Amino acid sequence: MKTPSAQTFVVTPPPAYASMLLVLLGGVLPLAIIAVLWLWAPPAQLSGVGPALVVVPAVVAALLLAMKRRSVELRDGVLDVRGALFRHRVAVTQLDLARARIVDLAERTELRPILKTGGMSVPGFHAGHFRLREKLGKAFCLVTDRHRVLWLPLRDGKGQLLISLEQPQALLDALKSMRG
Repeated sequence: MKTPSAQTFVVTPPPAYASMLLVLLGGVLPLAIIAVLWLWAPPAQLSGVGPALVVVPAVVAALLLAMKRRSVELRDGVLDVRGALFRHRVAVTQLDLARARIVDLAERTELRPILKTGGMSVPGFHAGHFRLREKLGKAFCLVTDRHRVLWLPLRDGKGQLLISLEQPQALLDALKSMRG
């Protein structure tokens, strides 16, 4: 149940090609390999093919559903970011709002998520924990649009959040007004 003090911010939807790539690379390609094995391998070596025909589409479907789980909420001094199977909560007091910016990752390449340490990533969709380029450390990401990303560094200098929102300035303003 949401309290009246909760504010919800709309996350930019990922591009259509993100879901299509997940289906092609995660579903169609493995099923095509299984089909080729089915045609050319001796029947005795195909004992695992039947379960794979069920498991591969089920995993792809679960990942597609996970991609639909995207939310950003500000409630009681805590920013709650959810993306796919991952969630990150941070107190507003831990954010370095003086340095926070709306950035374009095409220009600020040092902020691009590069190494996934615990997350989900397909072109056009990054959710979870990542390492960034250029020794900038760790970040929790919910990036669906690289051209309009809210960068929220933490006061400790070690972590940060990267969030794609329809109106990133609205969240930044709400954070600053909450901070006083």
